Amino acid sequence: MKVPSPGESITEVEIAEWLVQDGDYVEKDQAIAEVDSDKATLELPAEVSGSITLKAEEGDAVAVGSVVCLIDTTASKPEGSLDSNTSETPAPVVQLPTPTIENKSTYASGTASPAAKKILAEKEIDTSAITGTGRDGRITKDDAAKAVPSMGKKIDTEGRRVKRTKLSMLRRKVAERLVAAKNETAMLTTFNEVDMSPIFELRKQYKEIFKEKHGVGLGFMSFFTLAVVRALKLFPAVNSMIEGKEMISYDFCDISIAVSGPKGLMVPVVRNAENLTFKGVESEVKRLAIRAREGQITIDEMTGGTFTISNGGVFGSMLSTPIINPPQSGILGMHNIIERPVAVEGRVEIRPMMYVALSYDHRIIDGKESVGFLVAVKEALENPQEFLMDNAIEKALEL
Repeated sequence: MKVPSPGESITEVEIAEWLVQDGDYVEKDQAIAEVDSDKATLELPAEVSGSITLKAEEGDAVAVGSVVCLIDTTASKPEGSLDSNTSETPAPVVQLPTPTIENKSTYASGTASPAAKKILAEKEIDTSAITGTGRDGRITKDDAAKAVPSMGKKIDTEGRRVKRTKLSMLRRKVAERLVAAKNETAMLTTFNEVDMSPIFELRKQYKEIFKEKHGVGLGFMSFFTLAVVRALKLFPAVNSMIEGKEMISYDFCDISIAVSGPKGLMVPVVRNAENLTFKGVESEVKRLAIRAREGQITIDEMTGGTFTISNGGVFGSMLSTPIINPPQSGILGMHNIIERPVAVEGRVEIRPMMYVALSYDHRIIDGKESVGFLVAVKEALENPQEFLMDNAIEKALEL
């Protein structure tokens, strides 16, 4: 079996975990390994049934198209195992090409290359203070060049437990993208607050009949997604990207929705959100969230968004400055809803309030546009009946 291409531009994957042992009998389509790319963690299914011989170890970086295992299709199925759902005819052992997998390094974690040692010596930094990014934690020249001498005393770990865990390829890529977003964009954040009372009232009145009719809940995400779509139409620069010396603007809204998955944060895309209703948004968000949690999300479902919505409020965040998801130019951060005293027509009332934050690339989005965008989101959320439902609530909710 060779490593299949998980998506365009991906040239290698990392064996995150083997789900079978060397010599096991595997069934066709059985998940035999989890592999990390720089965009997602995916399962590798067996192409045929037979006895498996592993040709790569966990942690190996393997080029797309390289052999990762051999499967002997003439091997007999062990007695007592469940019948296979397939009816394949046994075939001779296929002679696969010699794997072109890079051998694992024999260096121990924390070992520095000669060039790295020289740089660290000049900086008077001990190699034990550096976490290497090379194979098996080896300290590379680039690691040494980026190392900064500690201003304090080295942490004393004697008699105390310390655990080193290699970052997955996905987590390393996320780290790179976040640093790039900070370094390569002129990122600013503007804030506002939203009185969620109108949405609370709508959900209280219609959520049960909505769920009974459509099989999905009437959550906050549909309101925010449709409010964002409206604001993007009013301020198209926020729905744009920089490519070289050009600004590319889109007349469609592919909204990336940040969701928590078993391997960390994932950002599936709700395509053509401008054409979706409340039911359509809630159904699609639910479908993508389930696929993300079950590890079934694909690369195509997580790429190509034009704007991102992140809901840190589900984890209790009151206020944050979300980081742009490159190459996008804007991201809206939702936060938790807290009852606070606010002034309403000259009197103090207790209202459910939410802080919202828009981080944007100031290279193509001016302050006027960013503030205007966030105000447009606020007014749609505080008056959804007029701005999102055209004063026809039951029609908008398809009841």
